[in-house]
Amino acid sequence: MNINDILSSLEARHPGESEFLQAVKEVLVSIEDVYNQHPEFEKNRIIERLVEPDRIFTFKVPWVDDRGDIQVNIGYRVQFNNAIGPYKGGLRFHASVNLSSLKFLGFEQTFKNALTTLPMGGGKGGSDFSPRGKSNAEIMRFCQAFILELWRNIGPDTDVPAGDIGVGTREIGYMYGMYKKLARENTGTFTGKGLEYGGSLVRPEATGFGALYFVNEMLKAKNIDIKGKTVAVSGFGNVAWGATLKATELGAKVVTISGPDGYIYDADGVSGEKIEYMLELRDSGNDIVAPYAEKFPNAVFHAGKKPWGEKVDIALPCAIQNELNLQDAQALIANGVTCVAEVSNMGCTAEAVDFFIEQHANVGQLLRHPIVYALH
Repeated sequence: MNINDILSSLEARHPGESEFLQAVKEVLVSIEDVYNQHPEFEKNRIIERLVEPDRIFTFKVPWVDDRGDIQVNIGYRVQFNNAIGPYKGGLRFHASVNLSSLKFLGFEQTFKNALTTLPMGGGKGGSDFSPRGKSNAEIMRFCQAFILELWRNIGPDTDVPAGDIGVGTREIGYMYGMYKKLARENTGTFTGKGLEYGGSLVRPEATGFGALYFVNEMLKAKNIDIKGKTVAVSGFGNVAWGATLKATELGAKVVTISGPDGYIYDADGVSGEKIEYMLELRDSGNDIVAPYAEKFPNAVFHAGKKPWGEKVDIALPCAIQNELNLQDAQALIANGVTCVAEVSNMGCTAEAVDFFIEQHANVGQLLRHPIVYALH
């Protein structure tokens, strides 16, 4: 496998899709040595077949807002690979959604699902629709219109969507309800449903909890105790909430959460009722964290900034792709961070990843501060 040749060919076919090309590069670099030990992989062009999605659906989603005006968004479903089972992956509703980001997510989902040992392929979808500031009725109408276009191409043995940014139990419920009407069947087509109609217990906690179990094992491998460590978390949605809750249960102290408007620093720690308040912030639909500092006056809100300049032991990007850049990575290292683990998909930029790996590899020779790093 020649990584440069593959990437050059891919970029020629998919120009400008920076997130997708970044994800492919990260995977290829990590498997190059093992892959090249198997000439049968090269003979059958396994990588060339893996890096292209099986198919992509793109469609318009017209819906009516509360004023009676017609709005139009773009919907996507990337069915990336079903070699071992039905396509499986979330739906993301956010203004930043584009084809490049969904292709990178679908590509990574293929490998994540394979690692579970369950028969699931990889996929991803969503829309540039943002639930922020929308009423429940508007969100319902959008979700129903979205499924009206997509329902023929999903199903329990074909493609099983889940939630992601902007898509929680409420949105899944609206979409599943519409799917049932159209397909005339009660199936497991969606995951992330409410418990009352087929959902799974502790599903909301799974991502954040799983990340912290992994982080704890990473630290144990280096004889580091997570108890008493300070943690910077970005985001305040479902993933950040689960990570904050489990980090606190394991004895660490989470001191930051963040949103599009800035970040909160809480020296007392985000725990107890403060963790529950994260759910209120998420459910408000305003997509901001500033009210946290109003409710808990000892906390400080930093408008328009990210939390990576704070001095902490553990940094956990939990919000969105490429949220932690090279300058952020350098600030964390300068402040003596012990562990960085991506909880969000591709939370660090390629430059930040390279910097962390360099720091880890050269710690012995250059007497740098040791860092444990996990790439998602």
